[in-house]
Amino acid sequence: MATELEELIDFLSAPSPPVKKAAVDIVRGLTGSEDGLHSLSNYASTVLPSLSRLLSEEKEVSEPAAEALVNLSQNAELAAKMVEMGMIKVAMDLLYKPGSSIMRLLVMLLVNLTQLDDGISSLLQIGDEKMQGLYIMKLVRSFCRSSESDDPYDHVGSILVNISKKEAGRKMLLDPKRGLLKQIIRQFDSSSPLRKKGIYGEQDTSKMPLELGSALSIEREPVKDPEIRVQALEAIYLIVLQEAGRRAFWSVNGPRILQVGYEDEEDPKVMEAYEQIGSLVVHGNGTEEPSTTTSK
Repeated sequence: MATELEELIDFLSAPSPPVKKAAVDIVRGLTGSEDGLHSLSNYASTVLPSLSRLLSEEKEVSEPAAEALVNLSQNAELAAKMVEMGMIKVAMDLLYKPGSSIMRLLVMLLVNLTQLDDGISSLLQIGDEKMQGLYIMKLVRSFCRSSESDDPYDHVGSILVNISKKEAGRKMLLDPKRGLLKQIIRQFDSSSPLRKKGIYGEQDTSKMPLELGSALSIEREPVKDPEIRVQALEAIYLIVLQEAGRRAFWSVNGPRILQVGYEDEEDPKVMEAYEQIGSLVVHGNGTEEPSTTTSK
């Protein structure tokens, strides 16, 4: 005999819209508590596909389904099962479906799924030479073009941080042929606290490439949230770990930029993040400033 929870999950596929709506609302409510998450995790093989199918329906059903999946994806085991069943492709297809009303929730779902290595590989489309990088290019383009006050693509920045933790992700972001870094640089002028970075002086920006120097030369308010500063520094650290990243770091006068920021920093956690990069630059193998030669 089916349990009450099994019957509830069955109702997610009911032909009656009111029944289906009531069922998904209840499931969403269950995902808001630890006990509910634990109970639903025992039926992951049925509840996850059922919720996934509801994402393509009208907003009154797709929204609670998406919210439930976002909550469920905070559990690493459930997130892994979502990645395995192809949830990233589902999310990306629906994200760019005309008239989508759950874009923000889909992006948040991708943030959670890319906490996993397999999720990063799936989003990078590793193994598919023809399609590899297409998803990231789409997300970066949307991230950089969107200018809405309630921007559904704001959290793409967190996705980029996640993929930068994997070598393949760092290479993709730094690939000059794709031009992703050039697009991301323009977010220095965003009013969003999720996108903003710091202030640098004219003396420092004069040594940078024109595009980056121009973006940073505009006077702006400093980032007050220390967590954002820490995340930015962690991203720089991961970039500097790569040879191409180190060259880019020196080419934009990176050490001087960090020095100025460190001198004005007061938050202990942010200072620690600065020091981590400094230690890598000073003591890391091959991280010293590239030597230059001049012909006589």
